[in-house]
Amino acid sequence: MTAVITVPAYLDEQSFEQVLEQLAPLPADAKILVDARHTRFATPFGLTGLLCLAQSRAEKPDFAPPDEVNVQSYWQRSAFFRYAEELYTMRGTVIKPGRNRDNDTILEVTPIARSEDVHTVVEHVKDRATHILTTKLKLETRATMGFAMSLSEACQNVVEHAGRGGWVAVQAYDWAKRRVGRHVVVISVADAGQGFRKSLEGTRARAIAGDRWNDAEALESALTQGHSRHPEPGRGQGLKGIKGYVHRHEGRLAIRSGTARVAIVPSWDPEPPREESLSPFAGAQLQIVIPERVSAP
Repeated sequence: MTAVITVPAYLDEQSFEQVLEQLAPLPADAKILVDARHTRFATPFGLTGLLCLAQSRAEKPDFAPPDEVNVQSYWQRSAFFRYAEELYTMRGTVIKPGRNRDNDTILEVTPIARSEDVHTVVEHVKDRATHILTTKLKLETRATMGFAMSLSEACQNVVEHAGRGGWVAVQAYDWAKRRVGRHVVVISVADAGQGFRKSLEGTRARAIAGDRWNDAEALESALTQGHSRHPEPGRGQGLKGIKGYVHRHEGRLAIRSGTARVAIVPSWDPEPPREESLSPFAGAQLQIVIPERVSAP
């Protein structure tokens, strides 16, 4: 029997938990249908999360795509179906890709497996990032370099820690005004690999935590305490650099791994900085939100 996993109408970092809650009781080899027919919007976290979900299954899952043509069109432009059609068995009609158009608000879903992929992603996004950050977020041009470095470090973490490939996607949003009060750029970098806890298992962070060691402690040790799986000084400082950039621009940085999420939370965000006992999910999923700069009164 096939278990149906219903995708919420609005798929983002928070509502993706509803997908994982449905998935949690099922064995990895259970036959599932991921039903997104009634989904009307998905953030980069939602799209990369769905790809990671398929990677985490022992048996190739089925996928019912959104039935709204405009939604399918956006997912197609975001290159979601390009990879979903390899990871899922499609149970429904998917519109054909249209003519490629330059879009300065989207970095399409892009696979990351090697360091060379990271360089390709950063080069690909550099020109578009400059336009987005300066025109939509009203940041200074020099902020683009920090943005590119943060994106590079986040992608490099997949290469070094995941044990398998991952995905990156970037989107600029106008609708975020309703939550943040400003335009935002959202970066999602996700994988279905070994996760932070296993990656840091043999490190000093594990020894310090002792009996308290779990997914949340592993995330805290990496994000807020700067611990790394590398014993050499100066290695594994990528998250520190990302955190500094996000803090300077009043942004939000959140990492989910295993059964926990730890976040650097700005004043505009109501979400808690640490969540535990979430439904288990393979690998690590990172989201960065950079808001529009607001001029001082």
